[in-house]
This record gives sequence, structure tokens and C-alpha cells, in this order.
Amino acid sequence: MIRVQAEDFDIAAEMEAIASHSTSLGAIASFVGVVRDMAGDGGPSSMTLEHYPGMTERMLREIDEEACRRWPLEASLVIHRYGRLEPGDRIVLVVTASAHRQAALEACAFLIDWLKTKAPFWKLEETQDGSHWVEARARDDDAAARWDKE
Repeated sequence: MIRVQAEDFDIAAEMEAIASHSTSLGAIASFVGVVRDMAGDGGPSSMTLEHYPGMTERMLREIDEEACRRWPLEASLVIHRYGRLEPGDRIVLVVTASAHRQAALEACAFLIDWLKTKAPFWKLEETQDGSHWVEARARDDDAAARWDKE
């Protein structure tokens, strides 16, 4: 399941919904991305995430479908927020469920690595000196590239 939304999400409720999906689940893996507070170091005091409605959901669905092709998942969930976010706000939730932990853990890592590089979101960081658009980072590309080898 894919959701792109401005409002926050309830981690416990989302995890419970996945857990109640099937009694054959042996593992549920999750990742929650949170806005870091780096304002004291001259870093961003807030950020705004923008996306292209329709295209973003389609791309997230493709990434999720790829994870389901690679691993025997019984359920998966990707929630990604957009809009203005402050330090401590949740940005993204990725949940994967499988009969076995390795599949759940690997699929979860795959999804977050690919989301960082392939999902069409644009990040505007606000600092004391103004605001700037964040460029793609080589380390994110490297993390996603490791899955191309498999």
C-alpha cells in the first residue's frame, strides 16, 4: 500500500494494521524517517517536501512492486509525507512483512534506499541564511546501487 500525505501518521496503528493482515507472518520490519534538528550547527531549521501528485504515487507503487518481486512479502506499506516539516516530525514510514525475517529486513532496506533516490520528492531546506534546494547525494546513490547487483 502506498500513501503520500501531508498529515502525520500513527506508527502503532499502521504496524497493527500490517500485523493483523495474516497469521502466517513471522517478521515485520519497519523504518521511520524523522527530521533531524541541525539548526544549532547552522543546518536546516525546517524543510519543505514537494512532490508531483500522480507521478509520485505511481513511482512509489513501482518501487513497492519491485520489492514484492524480489522478496516473498505478504504485506508492505510506504507512507511519505510532503509539506513543511519541523525537527522531530516524521517524514516516511516503510513497513514490510513476510514469513521470514531476512525477507522483511532486506525488503525494508531496499525500499528506503530506493525511495531516497528514485521517488520524485524535492526538498527545500530552510536555514538561518535562507533556503536552498537539496541536491542528490552520492552516498544515497551508492546505497541504492547495491541493490542493482542483486
